Amino acid sequence: MTPTAPSQAQHVPEYPQIMGHPRPLWMLFMTEFWERFAFYGMRWALALYIVAEFFNGDAAGQGYASRTYGAYLALVYASAIFGGYVADRVLGYQRSILLGAAVMGLGLFMVMVPQQDIFLAGLATVIVGNGLFKPNISSLVGQIYPVGDERRDRGFTLFYMGINLGGFLAPLVTGWIASVLTDTPLQQNYRAVFASTGIGMVICFIWFLIGRSQLKGVGVPPPERHEGKSLLAVIVGIVIAVPLVYLLMAKAGAIFIAWLLGALFVGVAVMLVLEAVRHDTIQIHRVIAMLVLFAFNVLFWMFFEQAGSSFNFLAQNLVDRIMFGWEFPVGWFQSVNSAAILVFAPPVAIVWAWLASRRMEPSIPRKFGLGLIFNALGFLVLMYALKSLVDGRGLIPFWPLAACYVAQTIGELCLSPIGLSMVTKLAPIRVVGLAMGGWFLSTAIGNNLSGLLAGHISGESGMTVGSALSGFTFSFELLIGAGILLFLIAPLINRLMHGIK
Repeated sequence: MTPTAPSQAQHVPEYPQIMGHPRPLWMLFMTEFWERFAFYGMRWALALYIVAEFFNGDAAGQGYASRTYGAYLALVYASAIFGGYVADRVLGYQRSILLGAAVMGLGLFMVMVPQQDIFLAGLATVIVGNGLFKPNISSLVGQIYPVGDERRDRGFTLFYMGINLGGFLAPLVTGWIASVLTDTPLQQNYRAVFASTGIGMVICFIWFLIGRSQLKGVGVPPPERHEGKSLLAVIVGIVIAVPLVYLLMAKAGAIFIAWLLGALFVGVAVMLVLEAVRHDTIQIHRVIAMLVLFAFNVLFWMFFEQAGSSFNFLAQNLVDRIMFGWEFPVGWFQSVNSAAILVFAPPVAIVWAWLASRRMEPSIPRKFGLGLIFNALGFLVLMYALKSLVDGRGLIPFWPLAACYVAQTIGELCLSPIGLSMVTKLAPIRVVGLAMGGWFLSTAIGNNLSGLLAGHISGESGMTVGSALSGFTFSFELLIGAGILLFLIAPLINRLMHGIK
């Protein structure tokens, strides 16, 4: 490795090009579309379903539902650390993705069962399957571009559009199912939502199974590994992992999970630094820069992921959703984020390319800082609405919540796809999957903290205008402070990255 190379060189096959990018990008785009259709199609319903099914609709269940939702999301992303390791060292990326899709599909069908222990076991199964799937498909996107290919960031932004195309359509489809499918109690319609997302995962599995030949061997394990033994070992690990994850969700609780995730993050950081030590000082500096940005990523997702918990309860109870005599479904708010990504992702990618051509493109740390600042602006809009726009019924208008989602989306575009690309550039090549797992682990910590925050906002009796205003004010102040700090220390982080842009 030369002193300025981002990682060791790896062979990349010659791929046919479609729209200026390797052909496999579009196969991975649609694979991720169907997985995200399944994920987002059920995500919006989880907290609402828990209150409706297990608390008979009592608002006192909002705190438990928010903490469970946060713990679920946290463990979904934390499991990526193990899935990345399995792909790096045992099973290879392609087989990990296929196995993960199959396990996730099983879990989604289990969630349909209206019994709390089976429901939680189904969530645990989804968590384990997602751990095998999520980090490894992102890693494959990085591997189909040669080292130093300037199209990589734009490729990740396009891939991110696949994520959000699924995220846009899924709440519309499943929200419609929950609203109009039958005249039975709403929680039964939620179970139909879970069934539709399970079907989405079946399609995801089949799509990648057929399309993986386009990768021309990228993502397969080394020939010296015994495929049968490796697969059996991973299946045994899944059988052990699902009950353990269930126990974490059902018995340990969100606070214990927070400490556990913190310990895991320290362990991953140590492993990445030790791998960097095998190379040179430049690689050590790059890993340190990556870990610093992981810490800011925690803050971003702690507040961004109010979308599935406190924002849902806000939409259900404190937002006037009647328009022209028709009630806007709660679940459809979840599509605002993805719709905004589909609208703004191409212009953002064009702006980055235009600025790069003039050597004015913001550095990675400053893009992260912009992400935090736009996230903060979303909460500022909600603060204004809760202070000044509450009507006589105790409701705020429709538009502030929608505007909040749009502002946060612009922040997400500044941070999330750039973060995925950053990991593939800064991590030592032998542990790219582990580093990608570390990225999702930092997201997991943020998600778990989001559930704790949402539970605090709802309190023991459910969300009120006062509790929402207090919680969202805290969110704005912490985010804007972190964004400004990151802008100030960006030159130091850039020096640690040694030329990576």
